[in-house]
Amino acid sequence: MNWFSLRAAALADLSLAAVLAHAQPAQRQRAPLIIAPNLEGMYLCDEAVADPSVKDIDAAYAYCRQRKLTGAAAVTRLLDTLEPGGPKGDVQVGFLATLQLLALYRHTVQDGWTIDPARVDDFVNVISQVQRPVVVYFAADHFDSINPLAKALRQDPRNLLQLRDGKPLELGYFDYPIIPYTLSTDPAIPVNKFRFEALDYVAQRMKALPKAVQDRIVAYTLAGELHHMFPDFENGTGAYQGIEVTDYSPHSVAGFRQWLRDKYGGIAQFNARNGFDYPTFDAVPVPAKDIRKERLTSYGEHYDAFAGGTLPIAGWLWDPGHAVGRLDLYVNGKLVGPVPRGLNRLDVYRAEPSITTPNTGFRHDLDHSAMPPGRHVAQVVAESGGERHKVGEVEFVVVPRDQSRVAAAPAMALPGLKDAKHLSGVRYWLDMPQQLQDVYYNPLARDWNLYRESQVYDFLKDFHARALKAGLPAGKLYSHQIVPDVNSSWNPQLFAAGRTLEGSAPWKQGLNMYGGATDSAWMRAFLARRKISDYGVPEFNPQQWKRDGAHLAAMQSHYDGGARFISPFYFSVIPDKFKHAQDNSIKRMELRPNNPQEGSDKFYRAIIELAKR
Repeated sequence: MNWFSLRAAALADLSLAAVLAHAQPAQRQRAPLIIAPNLEGMYLCDEAVADPSVKDIDAAYAYCRQRKLTGAAAVTRLLDTLEPGGPKGDVQVGFLATLQLLALYRHTVQDGWTIDPARVDDFVNVISQVQRPVVVYFAADHFDSINPLAKALRQDPRNLLQLRDGKPLELGYFDYPIIPYTLSTDPAIPVNKFRFEALDYVAQRMKALPKAVQDRIVAYTLAGELHHMFPDFENGTGAYQGIEVTDYSPHSVAGFRQWLRDKYGGIAQFNARNGFDYPTFDAVPVPAKDIRKERLTSYGEHYDAFAGGTLPIAGWLWDPGHAVGRLDLYVNGKLVGPVPRGLNRLDVYRAEPSITTPNTGFRHDLDHSAMPPGRHVAQVVAESGGERHKVGEVEFVVVPRDQSRVAAAPAMALPGLKDAKHLSGVRYWLDMPQQLQDVYYNPLARDWNLYRESQVYDFLKDFHARALKAGLPAGKLYSHQIVPDVNSSWNPQLFAAGRTLEGSAPWKQGLNMYGGATDSAWMRAFLARRKISDYGVPEFNPQQWKRDGAHLAAMQSHYDGGARFISPFYFSVIPDKFKHAQDNSIKRMELRPNNPQEGSDKFYRAIIELAKR
């Protein structure tokens, strides 16, 4: 989540209102891998820093803007420290430059909200003056929130994703307020009018740059992390009990019913396929009520984390000696299939000093939609040396629509399993589901989740199409997306971003990676399945400190995988005297030689080492 660079741009606004070369000569030809750090402070000029009368960052940004000065000199010094002598070779150092689209506007009594060309001038001057490759990030998501226009837009419900009670979420991310903007593509909605107008304007400014500057632009990443929202955004990514999701706005509800019409053709077909008897699509409810707590008018109203038909069987496994050959899931004593492992679990990595990689997570999303009512038993089984060992066992209950009683006795489990605790060095835990979790499959809930995914996809598709129409080069247009599924303890349906991550999308994939995701066999398989080869990583930080070489290995893996750029998160050119005193998880990731938190010093040195090759 790119907080710091957005904060820097926001403060500027408020002040005025991969790697290693192959051992053998490479046979293939590819563009250099660009290491393009996310930067804090690119508008902060040296003159403001040197002036003793300038006491804080707001005053410093105002000083620079009033004099039409930028932080290009400071940015250049930083990048020259990382790669002395300028960009060259198979791996080159550039930077990522963030432009918040809604922050470009100013308000006057005469003209209302209009784009201030001077704000774009500041941005253009930086990318023109810094003689390095640059990734341009057009930010227009929920982090584009600290500026006068955003404050005004927040007051109009049409602009916002809504919970089922019609209210928008009040959210923050490490003390940074965020606004859950709508995912509707309707250009008549005010926030869209401004986002799309700003995109077109800055695209024209980019096209007017000298060719030498345009050639240095490696990529444009579009819109930011687009996804649905949920309560406690900062800490609630793994919520499964009592979840709330978006979007229940009138526009979204109407869109869902039209989506159902398009999918099923007629209400008779819809009812026949799903076991309902609604007279028209307008009578079909949007799933929103938890059957355990609320009285339903019809079963189609039921919604919870499992109503769409899947139950996560997930936990973590630490196996430093590679004793476990594979993990399998058995349900009622029968093999269901393999359990993917090696997913990101930074929480486990942080909690246990002896665990030296975050990639300890495992997870299988069990489809319970066709399972018979009753008690069932799921077992995660490790195969080692031809023997099977139990990693975890849990019972769950499939409840019929009428909530009638089910058999009291569970189904038979796979017998004769040894305990995995006897495997040398192996440690593990089964986190989900909770014991005797009850599940109620509602096919309308599955449709609701698919529709929510289509909303995220359609907005990014529309934004991408507008960028193309404005004349930006197709070969440089990347997304800027989160990959929830790489984190085995997260709930991906809260985000509903999965459809945007397909290799068949019209844009090039820009996928943000933190923790173990930065060097992950699971992630490499994810890219391969989706046939994604030319991609970027707009936010990248391993957040590791226990193993030397982890950062170099992570960057090497993306060079080998065909990445066009990776953007380490994050560097700052703001002096300490202008920084806020409070400590938080974002500041722990600042890459500097004297910051050991989150492995930031190791990452800093690894980038310098990589750029030598």
